[in-house]
Amino acid sequence: MQAFRLCSASGSAGRGVNYNSQTVAATVKINSFIICAVPLYLSVLFCFFLCVPVCMKPLLFHRSSGPQKCSACIKEDIFEEPTSILKKGCAFPDNAAKREVEALEAVCINEECSWTGTIKEYEANHEGRCDFRILPCRSCKELLRANELERHNERECPERTLNCKYCKEPFHFKNIKAHDEICPKYPMICEGCAKKKIPREKYVDHIKLCTKFRTPCRFHVVGCDMTVEKEKIHDHEQACSYEHLNLLLHFIMGIKVNLESLQPQSLELAGHKIHELHQSLRELEVKMGQLSGAGAPVQGACAPLPPLPAPTLGTSFTPLPTAVGAALELQLHSEKTKVAELSRHCQELELKVSTFENIVCVLNREMERSATTMEAYNRQHRLDQDKIEILNNKVRQLERTVGLRDLSIVEMEAKMRDMSAATYDGVFVWKISDFSKKRQDAVAGRAPAMFSPAFYTNKYGYKMCLRIYLNGDGTGRGTHLSLFFVVMRGHSDALLKWPFNQKVTLMLLDQNNREHIIDAFRPDISSSSFQRPVSDMNIASGCPLFCPLSKLDTKNSYIRDDTIFIKAIVDLTGL
Repeated sequence: MQAFRLCSASGSAGRGVNYNSQTVAATVKINSFIICAVPLYLSVLFCFFLCVPVCMKPLLFHRSSGPQKCSACIKEDIFEEPTSILKKGCAFPDNAAKREVEALEAVCINEECSWTGTIKEYEANHEGRCDFRILPCRSCKELLRANELERHNERECPERTLNCKYCKEPFHFKNIKAHDEICPKYPMICEGCAKKKIPREKYVDHIKLCTKFRTPCRFHVVGCDMTVEKEKIHDHEQACSYEHLNLLLHFIMGIKVNLESLQPQSLELAGHKIHELHQSLRELEVKMGQLSGAGAPVQGACAPLPPLPAPTLGTSFTPLPTAVGAALELQLHSEKTKVAELSRHCQELELKVSTFENIVCVLNREMERSATTMEAYNRQHRLDQDKIEILNNKVRQLERTVGLRDLSIVEMEAKMRDMSAATYDGVFVWKISDFSKKRQDAVAGRAPAMFSPAFYTNKYGYKMCLRIYLNGDGTGRGTHLSLFFVVMRGHSDALLKWPFNQKVTLMLLDQNNREHIIDAFRPDISSSSFQRPVSDMNIASGCPLFCPLSKLDTKNSYIRDDTIFIKAIVDLTGL
């Protein structure tokens, strides 16, 4: 930044300005930075920068109205629109003003940039390094922030240049698919031997040597549509020789029909006819020569033969009349016309034959091209089918995995429910909701029995549960509600005393807390039901005649909101 002090027209120092410390309550933009709280005397200096034509960079802008003349310029009568009265020689560099300007506080004008500092620091360290300055992309010309330009060039620019990972040749990102189609190093898979990563430039050579590659039968030109592995081509030809001969026969017969359509017999007959006409012409020329010896020459005839010698034998020659000569001449002219027409017809037939041959060649090339395209489509179809099969296998595997996970989740949920319902003090209250529906299931035999969650005498004590038959069991079937006690296998069985010998009390709770149905028993230590379990649970033991069903069918306080409560109490004495 260059600051100037004004001089008079004669070169002496200009009139002094009385500066004070009053500041301007406006934001001033200088070049590419913003100055806040500019001193008044510096605003005069900035205005001079606008007025002096030697300054090439305008330094004072307001955000709304652009360059502004200050009151000091108007008072001194040195501001004139549109040009300044000051001359180039009226200003000289003022380093003191420059230092004051450079020490002003400024902020970066780039949006979202939080840099603050002095103008000198801005010009020296920040102006060309701001991460938020707007720069154009060299390739696509899109305007971006400086801190986003590198990522844009590497990942987003549609005109960015990449190097092929196979052949290392550079190409534009938008041409990536087209390059993959022609890349000589692109890896391909042999459809015969399934060898992978074959460069495209060596794929044709590989196919020529691969014994597993499937190629069309050599008789495909006559109709055999089989594709056989190269190593089995001879076996195929031997096994299908009869079919190949039939196809070859039909092909030859077709060629014969096509040739007949070109009228080869007509050409042969035309050749014979031309030969006969030439013979007739020679005979007529001989006769005309003979006649020319006896009478006047016939016009239009060929060169006459030499006159015949006079007869020496007793024979005589009687010359033909002139009318006969004229008739022969007309016949000769007619024969020549027929010969010319036949020649023209032969040329037309030859031209048609040549045209048909060209058409057949073009059709053969199209057939070969179509066969190649179809073969490529078939290969791609087989590859797609293989991919689909692989994906189907993966889907089935994932379905099995999901099924196993679902089973695990169900088991975990059941364990969580059991753990949340378990008690560790020998007292357990079992809530059975939907009593009517569950009893109907028991009567119908769909679910005759129900097990309660497990409960314990203590955390490391006996593991137990209850088993209830809502329609009775054994002697109480159909008449009583049967309730049994079950000893289960636990984690701490090895530390416990066996057989189980604790008193058990079973209760059907009266929800009015008046008259509970209670039954208690002490285990028979000789029964297998109270020995140490060797399976998940022992045989249930309890009360088959626990509660008459008639008591539950009438109005009672044991069932409320279609729910009953069963309570079990295990005596912990001696544990």
